[in-house]
Amino acid sequence: MRIIFAGTPDFAASHLQALLDAKHSIIAVYTQPDRPAGRGKKVASSAVKTLALAHNLPVFQPASLKTQEAHEALRALNADLMVVVAYGLILPAEILNAPVHGCINVHGSILPKWRGAAPIQRALWAGDKETGVTIMQMDEGLDTGNVLSIHTIDIANEDTSATLYDKLASLGPKALVESLAKFTQLSAIKQDDTRASYAAKLSKAEAYLDWQVPAQQLERNIRAFNPWPVAWFTHHGKSIKVFQAHVREVEDAIHLSFTPGKVISFDRHGLQIATGKDVIVITKLQLAGKKAQELADIVNGQASLFCADEILTATAPDSDQ
Repeated sequence: MRIIFAGTPDFAASHLQALLDAKHSIIAVYTQPDRPAGRGKKVASSAVKTLALAHNLPVFQPASLKTQEAHEALRALNADLMVVVAYGLILPAEILNAPVHGCINVHGSILPKWRGAAPIQRALWAGDKETGVTIMQMDEGLDTGNVLSIHTIDIANEDTSATLYDKLASLGPKALVESLAKFTQLSAIKQDDTRASYAAKLSKAEAYLDWQVPAQQLERNIRAFNPWPVAWFTHHGKSIKVFQAHVREVEDAIHLSFTPGKVISFDRHGLQIATGKDVIVITKLQLAGKKAQELADIVNGQASLFCADEILTATAPDSDQ
């Protein structure tokens, strides 16, 4: 088949590489326009563009696919199929219907669960035990197209969004190549909209640790928001980012004596804080202006940073971190 590939970040580039390795005929690559990136804000190409140029593939970078010019340019390619992975632009009906077999997408969840922008993070946030990638036929809805294949993996107790992203970045290309190998035999199955959930974008405000919330949910949040926006709280007016923690269960009778936000202890084994239920034990954090450190290293230099029985603020400040 004559395939157009559309994608932008590293996650998409791994899928393009898999298609090239499998000797698929990639006739063109679509990716987002070059943009300023990094601290120096130098204009940089996407990972997909860099890979495409290395293989001498034609690259298209329209700012939008809604124009008549964009429609005509894509139709002129006479593609059999368009593969879309983390592209970042909305595909109107004229684009979706241009290739002979339409457009397919690799989505990082088990659809119809976690449609939307942040499926990896929301799976961790919700405490899901498994996730995966779905290969689906695209339509004009948000991840609502018919399902061609689903490939699942277990979520480990220690997984963060970073580690789960890497796992899906490995699973996705294999699933895509496998699905294309038997593309004409796949059955398109309609999604059950009654089972759908939406994976809303993340925000820094949402990553603030509210000590009124049970420790189990806070621990999930810490893993879900790592590496961005990173869970955080404030202490003496300064923001502190949290990268790693675990839950210490306590008996109900003991818990009744704890005020959410109360520091139970601060030593090389962790910063223990009372929550809405049980205790969260923070073992890796980042102080303002510092790099992320294990608690043992922080205690060695600042043993009195937190005091037992002090109460940490439970509600987010009005200003951003």
